[in-house]
Amino acid sequence: MVAGNTFFFDWEVSLMLWLQAHLGSFGLTLASLCSAMGEELVLILVMGFLYWCWDKELGIRLGTNLCAALVWNPMVKNVAMRRRPYFDTPVVCYRPVDPSADINDIAAQGFSFPSGHSSQSAAAYGSFAFYRKERWAKVVGIVLPLLVGISRFCVGVHYPTDVLCGWLLGCGAIFLLPMVERLFPQKWMFYLALILTGLPGFFYCTTTDYFTAYGIMIGFFSGSLFEQRFVRFQSTRIWWKVLLRLTGGVGIFFLLSSLLKLPFSEAFLDSGTVAAHLVRTCRYIIILFLDIGVYPLLFDRSGGKTE
Repeated sequence: MVAGNTFFFDWEVSLMLWLQAHLGSFGLTLASLCSAMGEELVLILVMGFLYWCWDKELGIRLGTNLCAALVWNPMVKNVAMRRRPYFDTPVVCYRPVDPSADINDIAAQGFSFPSGHSSQSAAAYGSFAFYRKERWAKVVGIVLPLLVGISRFCVGVHYPTDVLCGWLLGCGAIFLLPMVERLFPQKWMFYLALILTGLPGFFYCTTTDYFTAYGIMIGFFSGSLFEQRFVRFQSTRIWWKVLLRLTGGVGIFFLLSSLLKLPFSEAFLDSGTVAAHLVRTCRYIIILFLDIGVYPLLFDRSGGKTE
């Protein structure tokens, strides 16, 4: 049974219905592709490219902002508990969050406010604009989050106000975290503080996106600390090394995602119990720790200089 709260402005539904009526099949397909640019796996791929290959320090900065947005977003969602537009209006859902699940299953599809894709894309792509001075970085940091956010109400899974607040949350992470980091003399203290901000979610969040995100955060931070202490790999811009590292990292992610599910039945993993949520979080801790901290042991190591 679908639960949650229904609240929206009339203009939001009118705008969404107008867009869906006039975009046509090509426009909706384009919106779906733009929406994919804000999904977790795509953003992890972007972060992995930067971290494993192009610019390790920028990858860590982007990953930190992204982890904060990933965790904070479902914590807000599980307080507001806003139902998605297609539950209560004539708006059509063209891109469910979890295509394998019932589109009315909030535990799988998540709540609506604020938009996770919008906050994640703002935190990730906005990091380019914040940490890099080149014009291309400014374009990426502004244009991509705009396209991702607008696409979310075009495909019917978010209200425009979900998107606006998602952008604010993602941008807030970018500007807030550097100030918070200056309060802590050591990196592990800063990471621990961020992990603690997400801990309350264990006591009230019911959707799987929170438990996935919290595992990603802990795994990324612990893997990053392990790498800084024991690995210190060298970034590279040599094309074949970039391709090799990226292929290996993505392959490990998907391989571990499958292997770590094997000891458990599908019914248990989808049960929504406390034990199932803990297993989900632990799975992602292991995956991110190995991919971020241990996998780079295979790379060139000379203090993080770029070839």
